[in-house]
Amino acid sequence: MSGHIFFKERWYGFDDGLYTGARLLEIVSRHADPSAVLDALPQDVSTPELKIEMAEGEPHQLVAALQQSPAFKHAQERITIDGIRAEYADGFGLARASNTTPVVVLRFEAQNEAALTRIQDEFRQALLALRPDLSLPF
Repeated sequence: MSGHIFFKERWYGFDDGLYTGARLLEIVSRHADPSAVLDALPQDVSTPELKIEMAEGEPHQLVAALQQSPAFKHAQERITIDGIRAEYADGFGLARASNTTPVVVLRFEAQNEAALTRIQDEFRQALLALRPDLSLPF
């Protein structure tokens, strides 16, 4: 979403937009119909990067509390590296504290609108259980 794609194979292991584009062209050029390869990718629905603006220091506290909460009971997996990502069979929700501004960044993606709404509802309930005063952007 933010354009950070890292390659270590045949490269130094850092992100490089031009190299990413060249590698994508290399991969799809191996197929007789490169457009078919791209058209076969899932067409999930997603939100833009959503932000909860907070006071300095609060985003990390909120995300730490979210990581420790019993929320996301319907998730298949909870990943707590750099925030919390709740993985579902049909999508995911992510909340992480920004390292550059005092905001909690949220992203949601799912196979369809109903799944997206369901995942957002779980995050809404979890966030408001910790901070009922939050103004959520979703």
